[in-house]
Amino acid sequence: MAQVIYNNVAGIRTTCQFNTKVFYPDSKTPNLWSSDPLDAYGFDERKLSFYADDCAITLNEDATSYSVKSATNEASIVNVTVSRTAPGFQVGSNGTSFFGTDPQHPWGSMRHAFWPRCHVEGSIITKSGDINFRGRGLFIHALQGMKPHHAAARWNFVNFQSPTYSAVMMEFTTPPSYGSTIVNVGGIAKDGAILCAGAANSAQHMQAKNDPENEWPEPGAAKFLWSGKTRDGKNVNAELGGSLGQRLDKIDVLANVPGLIKTLVGGVVGTKPFIYQSALKEELYSRKQLSSPDADLRINVSSISQ
Repeated sequence: MAQVIYNNVAGIRTTCQFNTKVFYPDSKTPNLWSSDPLDAYGFDERKLSFYADDCAITLNEDATSYSVKSATNEASIVNVTVSRTAPGFQVGSNGTSFFGTDPQHPWGSMRHAFWPRCHVEGSIITKSGDINFRGRGLFIHALQGMKPHHAAARWNFVNFQSPTYSAVMMEFTTPPSYGSTIVNVGGIAKDGAILCAGAANSAQHMQAKNDPENEWPEPGAAKFLWSGKTRDGKNVNAELGGSLGQRLDKIDVLANVPGLIKTLVGGVVGTKPFIYQSALKEELYSRKQLSSPDADLRINVSSISQ
C-alpha cells in the first residue's frame, strides 16, 4: 500500500503524510510500515497531481496512469506506476455522499472514486532488498469534507483481484447523530469494462469475537454481496464470503494520525478506532463462476465504534 493523506482541519492547520505498508506472504516476516510527514507539498493547476519534498504522485498526459515516487523514508523507497486496465467509476453524479437534512446545504460530505482494476509496475526498496510489485492493483481517491468521527462509526473495505475479474467495495455506517445510515459503494470490473457499479451492495460480519484489548467485536467471518446491472440492463449478482482466517494486522488508528486530529477524535468524542486487516484466497461467485481457484482476495475490514 502507498498512500498520501492530506488534512486541512477546519481551516486551522494543514498536515500531510506519506504512508507505505508491505505485507509479507510468509506470515513470519513482520509487516513493513512507514509513515512520514511531508514538507513543501502542493498540487498541480488541475489538482490531479501531488508533489512534496522527496515525494510525487503524477497523472500522465492521457489520464490512464499514476506514478508514485517517494524517498521520504530509507526503509521503503517507492517507485511504482499504477495503470488502469478498466474504466474508473463513481456512484451518482460526482461520487459524493452528503450529510444533513438539506442536500443543497449539507453539513458534511464524502467523495469516493475508484480505478478498480489496474496493472502495477515498479518496486519498493527496503533494507532487506527490492520488492517487485508487478501485478494487479486498485487506486482510490477519497475526499472527506467533515470531521472523521462525524463521518462514520464503522467501515468495511474489500479489494478482490483475480486474473479475470476485480471487485471493490467500500461501506460505512454513519454515527447515530446521522441515523446510523449504511452507505455502500462498489463495483466489478474486467479488462476494458465495468460489469456493474452502484450502491446496492452489502457487507455482513457472519462471526465476531471480543477483542480483549479494546472490547470491539473483531470479525472472524464475513460475506460481501454485489448487486447491479450491466450497461445493457442485465442483472449482476456476486458474492465473496467465508472465514477471514488469521488477521494480518490490527491498526490503532489514533496512533498513526496527526496530533490535532487525534485530539478531535479521541479526546473530544472518546472514540478509539481500530482496523482489522486480513488476506486470503477465495473465489468470486455469481450465477456462473466468475473466477478461477487461484484468485487472490484482499479484505480490509475495520470496526470503528463509538
